[in-house]
Amino acid sequence: MPDVSTTHLVLIPSYNPGPAVLDTVRAARAQWTPVWVVVDGSTDGTAAQLQAMAASDLGLTVIVLPENRGKGAAVLEGIERAATAGFTHALTMDSDGQHPAGLIPDFMAASQADPDAMVLGKPVFGPEAPALRVNGRKVSNGWANLETLWMGIGDSLYGFRVYPVAPLARIMRGNRFMRRFDFDPEAVVRLCWAGVRPLNLDAPVRYLSADEGGVLHFKYLRDNALLTWMHTRLFLGFVLRLPLLILRRLT
Repeated sequence: MPDVSTTHLVLIPSYNPGPAVLDTVRAARAQWTPVWVVVDGSTDGTAAQLQAMAASDLGLTVIVLPENRGKGAAVLEGIERAATAGFTHALTMDSDGQHPAGLIPDFMAASQADPDAMVLGKPVFGPEAPALRVNGRKVSNGWANLETLWMGIGDSLYGFRVYPVAPLARIMRGNRFMRRFDFDPEAVVRLCWAGVRPLNLDAPVRYLSADEGGVLHFKYLRDNALLTWMHTRLFLGFVLRLPLLILRRLT
C-alpha cells in the first residue's frame, strides 16, 4: 500500500453504483492512502459492503448519508470533514469505474507541486463514448470558458480532479447551489473567479455498458435543464465580475 498522506486524500461520492464501486475503491486504495467514500443515501446495499471493507482497512473511511442529497452535497460533506481532519486537498473521482485510478499519483503529484491550483482531468474518450455526450459537453465547456474569460478550463464536466479544500468549501457554504449534477462545472467556474488557477492533465474516461456494470444516473431533460439554469446564473455573475476578470487577465 502507498504511504499515508496527511494533506491529500481521495474522495469518492457514491450513489447506487452497484458492485462496480468495490473495484473502484480497491483500485484507488492500491494507488493512495487515505481514501474516503461518501455514500449518498444509496439503496443498493453497497453501503454495508463498503463498511465491511473499511473494517479491515485503516486507509479506507466510509461516510454514510441517511438520504440522497446529490453529488455536490456529498462532496461538501467529505471536504468539510477532511478540513476538520487537517487535509488541504481532495481528489474526487466517480464510484462507477469510469475514472482512471492509475493516474491518482500523477494528479496528486501535480497538486503537491502547485498547491494553489486545481488539477483538472481533461477527458480522453474511447470509441465507446456516446457521441451525444461527447459533443454535448462542448456547449458546457464553451460557456465555462466564457464565464471565466478563458482562464484555461480544459473540461468543465469531468469529475476526476484535485481541489484545494479551503476555497471550495468556502464557495459552497456561500451559496445554495452546486449540490447536485451542477457541482462539477459550477465548482471550476467559481474557483476561477476566486483566483484558483486550473491545471489540466489528460485522463482517459470509460463509458461502461450495462453488461460491464455501468450505471447511468444522467437524466437528459432534467440535467440539461439544470445545466442551463446554472449557466444562466453564472453568466449573470460573470457580467458583474467582468471588470475584475479583465484586470486579472491584464496583470
